[in-house]
Amino acid sequence: MVQLIELPRHLDPRGNLSVLEELREVPFKIERVHWIYDVPGGGERWGHAYRTNSEMIIALSGSFDVTVTEREGDTTYHLNRSYMCLLVPPMTWRKMSNFSTNAVALVLSSKPYDENDYIYEKECLGL
Repeated sequence: MVQLIELPRHLDPRGNLSVLEELREVPFKIERVHWIYDVPGGGERWGHAYRTNSEMIIALSGSFDVTVTEREGDTTYHLNRSYMCLLVPPMTWRKMSNFSTNAVALVLSSKPYDENDYIYEKECLGL
């Protein structure tokens, strides 16, 4: 099930700090980390799903939308706070869009990169 998770925040006048640890806030062992940047303002990334990989997606800077498709239908999450992250489990279609200029998306994955784990056709999920 897709979940929007608020990470712990430590507020300080000198600057705030958020923390995440694998197997605590991240409910899996982190096997891969990548980030998405320099997407043109208003741009999007093509949708896909994974057979076995789970992801946590965080807007480190700027904002963007993540639309997920589950059996119940589509839900769009607007990520714009670095202490909020979206947990996307396997077999869940997701598409990222509406990037603000200079947005940075951090993605934590439960599996290393495997091109055979990707599903590029939404219909293959039976949605």
